[in-house]
Amino acid sequence: MKSNENAWVLITGASSGFGEEFARQYAAQGKSLVLVARRLDRLEALSRELRERFGVTVIVEQVDLSSIAAVVQLHQRLSERNIVIDVLINNAGHGLQGPFLDQPLDESLAMIDLDIASLTAMTHLFAADMRTRKRGQILMVASLLSFQGVKHFAVYSAAKAYVLRFSDALHRELKRDGVVVTALCPGMSDTGFAESARQKLTPILQKVMMPPQPVVSAGIRALQAGRMSVVPGFGNKAITVLTWATPRRFHQALMTRVMGV
Repeated sequence: MKSNENAWVLITGASSGFGEEFARQYAAQGKSLVLVARRLDRLEALSRELRERFGVTVIVEQVDLSSIAAVVQLHQRLSERNIVIDVLINNAGHGLQGPFLDQPLDESLAMIDLDIASLTAMTHLFAADMRTRKRGQILMVASLLSFQGVKHFAVYSAAKAYVLRFSDALHRELKRDGVVVTALCPGMSDTGFAESARQKLTPILQKVMMPPQPVVSAGIRALQAGRMSVVPGFGNKAITVLTWATPRRFHQALMTRVMGV
């Protein structure tokens, strides 16, 4: 295996979906990888594949990212091994579809723990290291839903709005320190998210669903170009422009129909 010790990429939520695709695309670039998720069997299978196919160094970390203590311990373990993270992909997240008051409170709070608190802790710890070194890249995986509150996605869309605005602010704060922060705002994608979120797939959503490969490619290109954010896909870009250009009552009613709620 070849170790590119100056180009370690840490990917959260790496056992499936966008996280798995980020791992494949960075491995194809010859980057050394730290793959983080809860499902150890999936991580180990992916790591074996990437080592054999691309000859890269892959470290697997089974971590429950909803625990801030576990996030701190992850950072400590990597620091003790002198593993320098130059690229952080904050991809781990969770979503649920359904009326807010019909969802168990603990499920909503768990979503906030993972989508907001954990992402904030990961960013604080690893961005501080990057600022000291005067180099680094951080990609925040937000969502098209981050641009507006969506019926039956109240907590998820609010959490992703936090991710987007947090990323926007840090893009400006850390730019002078040599650290790039970019938000990736995908629309409906074929990642298994809909199934885990118990989401209804309307005919419109099925037509606009994107495979993960072009979404991840767009995110990596935007990050390497130093952009503030990117919305992959023409249809998703059109929805974003529509959101900016129309009253909330209009575009929120439209999204309600699109999302089948």
